[in-house]
Amino acid sequence: MIAQLAADEDLRQREFPICARKIYCAHAADSPLPRRVAEGMRESIGRALVDSRNYDEELERIEETRTLVARLLDCGTDEIAFTGPTASGLNTVANGLDWKPGDEVVCYLDDYPANVYPWLALERFGVKPVLLETERIGEITPEIVERALTKRTRLVALASASYCSGYRIDLETIGGICAERGVLFSVDAIQTMGVFSVPLHNVDFASAGAQKWMLGPSGAGILFVKKSRHDLLRPAIVGGWNVVSPNFISQREVKFEAGGRKFEPGAYTHSVLAGLKAAVELLLEAGANEISQQISALNRTLRDRIALSGFEFLSPTDEKNRSGILTFRHLRVSSAQLWEALTKNDIVVSLRHDRADRGWLRVSPHFYNTAVEIERLAEILNREAGA
Repeated sequence: MIAQLAADEDLRQREFPICARKIYCAHAADSPLPRRVAEGMRESIGRALVDSRNYDEELERIEETRTLVARLLDCGTDEIAFTGPTASGLNTVANGLDWKPGDEVVCYLDDYPANVYPWLALERFGVKPVLLETERIGEITPEIVERALTKRTRLVALASASYCSGYRIDLETIGGICAERGVLFSVDAIQTMGVFSVPLHNVDFASAGAQKWMLGPSGAGILFVKKSRHDLLRPAIVGGWNVVSPNFISQREVKFEAGGRKFEPGAYTHSVLAGLKAAVELLLEAGANEISQQISALNRTLRDRIALSGFEFLSPTDEKNRSGILTFRHLRVSSAQLWEALTKNDIVVSLRHDRADRGWLRVSPHFYNTAVEIERLAEILNREAGA
């Protein structure tokens, strides 16, 4: 599919209408909708427009979506629940575990706030946050995590990749360390899910919204709960759908539904999940390896084209720690000025700031971006840098 898009610009613009107007390289922030995703949502809305919903059919579609997501993540369908934004999944974990005073949770203050505040908020239960420290933003190694663990550590909560630097952590090794120590491992996977591998063998919980790399609509969220942890985690919200209620009649005993439904308390956002279904089908059609290889190649090209023009890179150079994010700044020209120049030329990237209030450009292309677009981006950056 990727080769077809590169060879046929009409096809590329038809499948991804944003390409007719802009060079879009901000998928780490929010993705424009591919045509088939928007059409899937419109079809769902259209059914509701002319008739009451046939819930048997709608539930079949939702289960088809659950199966597709499980295929994408290489996990069981009963390990997938549909939530709202990433924060919904993270809070389900934070508020669903049985915490005890003195428990410790290991997290990272420079992660995106959605994966920080749910853990800091546990202090009200007497839980102690243990904040990791790194030499460079996001560079969390297995050694750093292991040094932070104590006999009181209950859970480690990290992002699969830094939203700022793009540093991709070693999920397998960190998860293995946690498993050996009997520590739970929660992952905010929004910056890699759909485009880079998220190995879940040693992950207990993973949360991700679909609006970034998955090319889905805002409001579509995925929560992975390892099957062996289902009994450990209480639903954060209890409603008429995740508690067994024959014929919608409440029972005196609260008995939760099995599988992902345990964490789905009420009515589904049908059009949003229809968009998610179309997005996952698109990712599966494009192919996981092909997607990650294309994104990595585009970022390497950009890095090579601007490396000699006075740019400093925050993103890692090691292939195993790279994600889809390339973050950099110029040593003399402000990132805000560069961002404005790109914006005037209909090129969309993100402007981000670190804790020291330094501005950085964050470029995050997807598989449908082309080498020609990256060359144009590099041309403008080099021109503004005076190269």
